[in-house]
Amino acid sequence: MEMREINDKKDSAGEDAAELFADFCRIIAALRGEHGCPWDREQTFESLKPCMVNEMTEAVAGIDLYYGSGKAENLCEELGDVLLQVVLLSRIAQEEGLFSVEDVIAGVSQKMIRRHPHVFGSDKDNPSAMVQNSDVREQPRFAPDSGVPVCAGEVPGLWEAIKQTEKKSKSPEEIQDEKEAFCTAAEWAIMHLQSHPKVMGKKQGKP
Repeated sequence: MEMREINDKKDSAGEDAAELFADFCRIIAALRGEHGCPWDREQTFESLKPCMVNEMTEAVAGIDLYYGSGKAENLCEELGDVLLQVVLLSRIAQEEGLFSVEDVIAGVSQKMIRRHPHVFGSDKDNPSAMVQNSDVREQPRFAPDSGVPVCAGEVPGLWEAIKQTEKKSKSPEEIQDEKEAFCTAAEWAIMHLQSHPKVMGKKQGKP
C-alpha cells in the first residue's frame, strides 16, 4: 500500500471521528435545550460530581474486566460514559459563559504539546529530553477557599500516588493493591457525595 493511500485512510478516520464527536455534542445540546430531557436540563456541576467519580471508577473496572476476560465491550461502553460526563459538564460551562468543549480540547492539546518537547518541540533530537521532562511538575491547583488540590477531589492524592509508584521498581502485585485501594476510596467518595449536604447542596437543580 502506498503512503498516499495510508494518509488518505488516516484523514478519513479523523474526519469520521470529528463528525461523530460533533453529532454527540449536538445530542447533548439538544438534551439540555428547551425541549430536552428534564433530568439532563436540571443537572449542575455539583449534581454531576458523583456521576463523574462513578463513571471513572467503572472505566477502571472495565480495564480489569478486559484483562480478566479478554472482552473489551464493557470498557468501550464505560469510556463512552466518561466522555458523556466531559461533554455534559462542558455544555453546562458553556451555558454559564465559562468555557466550551472546544476550550477543553484546545487546553489539553496544548498541555500535551508543552509536556512533550522531545516530540513536538526543539528537543526532538535530544534523547535525554524525555527523561528530563518526566520530572517536571506543574504547580498544584487549589479550589477557592480550600486547602485541597482540585485534582485530588474526593480521593486526595491516591491516583497521583499510584502513577508515581508505577514509575518506581514495585512489583505488579503491589501496584495492583494500590489501584484497588483507589477504587475503594472512589466508591467511598460516591457515597460521601450523595449523602453530604455541604457537597451536594440542598437540591440537584440549578442554583
